[in-house]
Amino acid sequence: MDLLWLVPTLPLAGFFILFVAGLFVSEQRQLKWFSGLVGAGSIGLAAAVALLVGMDYHAAGAEPSAYFLWTWMDVGGFAPSIRLYLDGLSLVMTGVITGVGFLIHLYATGYMWDEEGYSRFFAYMNLFVFAMLMLVLGDNLLVLFLGWEGVGLCSYLLIGFFHKDPENGYAARKAFVVTRVGDTAMLLGLFLLFREVGTIEVQAAMAGARELWPDGSTTVTIIALLLLGGAVGKSAQVPLQTWLPDAMAGPTPVSALIHAATMVTAGVYLIARTHDLFLLSPTAQFAVAAVGLVTLFISSFTALTQRDIKRVLAYSTMSQIGYMFLALGVGAWSAAIFHLMTHAFFKALLFLASGSVILALHHEQDMFRMGGLWKKLPIPFASMLIGSIALAALPFTSGFYSKDAIVLASFEYGSFFWAGAAIAAFMTALYTTRMMVITFLGETGTEPHDHSHINMWGPLLVLAALAIGGGWYGLEAVASVLPDGGVGEQDHTSTVAILTMAAPILGIVIGYLIFHGRQLKLDRLVESQAGDATQRFWFGGWGFDALYDRVFVGPFVWFARLNKRDGVDFVYTAAAGVTRGFHHVIALTQSGHLRWYAANMAIGLLAAFAIVLVLLA
Repeated sequence: MDLLWLVPTLPLAGFFILFVAGLFVSEQRQLKWFSGLVGAGSIGLAAAVALLVGMDYHAAGAEPSAYFLWTWMDVGGFAPSIRLYLDGLSLVMTGVITGVGFLIHLYATGYMWDEEGYSRFFAYMNLFVFAMLMLVLGDNLLVLFLGWEGVGLCSYLLIGFFHKDPENGYAARKAFVVTRVGDTAMLLGLFLLFREVGTIEVQAAMAGARELWPDGSTTVTIIALLLLGGAVGKSAQVPLQTWLPDAMAGPTPVSALIHAATMVTAGVYLIARTHDLFLLSPTAQFAVAAVGLVTLFISSFTALTQRDIKRVLAYSTMSQIGYMFLALGVGAWSAAIFHLMTHAFFKALLFLASGSVILALHHEQDMFRMGGLWKKLPIPFASMLIGSIALAALPFTSGFYSKDAIVLASFEYGSFFWAGAAIAAFMTALYTTRMMVITFLGETGTEPHDHSHINMWGPLLVLAALAIGGGWYGLEAVASVLPDGGVGEQDHTSTVAILTMAAPILGIVIGYLIFHGRQLKLDRLVESQAGDATQRFWFGGWGFDALYDRVFVGPFVWFARLNKRDGVDFVYTAAAGVTRGFHHVIALTQSGHLRWYAANMAIGLLAAFAIVLVLLA
């Protein structure tokens, strides 16, 4: 535990070192080697320290503990501290962030080598990891919110890293603004919680909520729903999901870091950490399940129509986070965190493998310009194949154990939720098969040139092993933290379990027959008027962007153009104009003639005497 402070400190130190080095090191090649070493090395050291901390934690009996660093401020009796808290939940999150984060950083040292701003890139990445670690290790709501806003800032910097392209800047601003909507709701929820329970310490606040609202109340429901609003924004769930597909504008390692191991899982962590509030409000917990079900359903259909390989994976991320929200809502708390961990393995693998394909094809991302790559890019193909079967949750992969636990738990909550989750599992396998067939089978669309190195395919091999075996041993670490007591043994012999396992297998078979074997021809259906309209509707993300453009963006732009002279500033410019007018009038009296000044003084004295006489009378 004494080393816990080093885990977030190392990435922060890496950020400062890279920031200073970028100012003083002029030799570009030397700076790149140094930046790669510091950027990836700081996260690697943080992962090693996290491993040691985890070993000490279990050796000490797995008892939660806090590590005090310093008092943030002391104002009027309000003295929040910078304190780190370690329990099973924060330990799992720390391991995922630093472990998977290190592999992504190592991969990025090769992927970003030929790009401008190499040192700046790793500085942003290190700062991002620091913010995420503060989010999951913070012992009070203020430190948690500091990390929460930090990842929002860093996501803006990383998504818009290639800032010379205006579209990338737009994507970064969109991510920043949309997530701010959820952050505002979350901040209101934190204020309300502090007002009611009188503390910002997470554990004390949860205990205070249980004592204050033992039978639930409208207030706790409002607080939980506001926190859900923050979680929805960061985790890209309906209705604040529109930023995530556009976030693919960032470099592929950024996509892997944000959408696999860090930012999009922040909302899942927030709900799991504050689970006491949601247990006190069945309404809010049902809302979590409903949000997850709607999101995974919508995003799985949308992914089926995409051409850009990274956008397929982006919608896949939304869908898998939807499964986690569904698990939280139906009370399968441990299964949600279990899937968070396994998802980090196979989704990071898929993003990094797709990045190798994109790099080999001269940054081509359109799947329909690929094809025939399975022999020419064997390591990326094998990596994407393993990641895909884990994503589809085929038996004995890591994704199978975590996703099946969620789907089966949803059946106990309600057959409607199980049916939606099972259909989404079928669709996941279908669009994943489509992606693999179009990308790697058939005729070659673009001739590849494999530029990968050991520092790129090494992380792929490690992640491939984790994608297969990372879920074999369950996740006991959170059993004592979350209310369901861990992920229990699943009975895979029941009818529901068999149907659950059969859904992705059926999706793969049908997907192969449609997109490769052509035994199932749906051309007439797809090309029909209804089929074309449906496809365009799904491709556009079910119209959310168009709706928001019409309801929010359009009126705002219209008002901004109408108010381009800024009506608020008119008040201040008018005051300044009146002042200038008086100045010009008074300046006329400054003639430089002594007799004129003496006359003014005499007139002034007479006026003063007259006023005094009037007042005395």
